[in-house]
This record gives sequence, structure tokens and C-alpha cells, in this order.
Amino acid sequence: MNPITYAFGMVAAVLALIAMVELMRRGTLRERHAVWWFVGGVLALIIAIFPQTLNWAADLVGIALPVNLVFFVAIGLLFLVSLQYGAELTRIEEKMRTLAERTAFHEQRIDALEQIVTEANGGAADAGSEPDGDDR
Repeated sequence: MNPITYAFGMVAAVLALIAMVELMRRGTLRERHAVWWFVGGVLALIIAIFPQTLNWAADLVGIALPVNLVFFVAIGLLFLVSLQYGAELTRIEEKMRTLAERTAFHEQRIDALEQIVTEANGGAADAGSEPDGDDR
């Protein structure tokens, strides 16, 4: 491997890890979502620092070209990230459905209570406030 490729690989892996840590520090990326990205960044850094590791791993698994192992691992990591996001989306959809049902229930109760209050007051609306409760 020529020195420029070697240096480029290390710099790219370090920059990816730094960007990930910075996103987590700013709160843009949560830790549970960064796990697989972090694993990929660490693997890239290990391979960038010790390129013979990739050849060793490819021989161990029985893959002829080490670059095929890189693609296989990258696709596997992307699959795991996608699976994690799918599970998170499912949980969020369930919470949204529950919140929508609760909101509808509370709106129905408020409407019923407003109707009871209106009937108790003999149908006369308070002249000092607007019907939507917005006093400006």
C-alpha cells in the first residue's frame, strides 16, 4: 500500500470518528443510534492503521479479495443501522398512535364539559371572553 493511500485511510477514519463524537456532543446524534456507526469507524481505523489485518481476516473467512470483505462488512453494518432505525420508527409510531388516541379522548371530554357548562349557564355565553378561550 502506498503511503498516500495509507495516510488517507487513517485521516478519513479519524475524521469520521471525530464527526461522530461531535454530533453526539451537540446532541444531534444519540448514543444508541451511533453504536453501529462507531463500530464501523473503529473497524475502518484498525484497517487503516494495520492494513495487513484486512488480508488476514479475508483469508480467515475464505474471501479471495480483501476489498470484497470490506464491502460485505459495510453492507452488514448498513443493514444493522437500517434495522435499528426501523425498530425505532416502529416504537415512535406506536407512541404517536397512543398520544393521538389520548388527545382525541381529552378533546371529547373537554367538549362534553363545555357543553355541560353551557347548558348549566342557560346557554348564555360570557360576553367578556371569546369562545376559543383566547383573551387578547
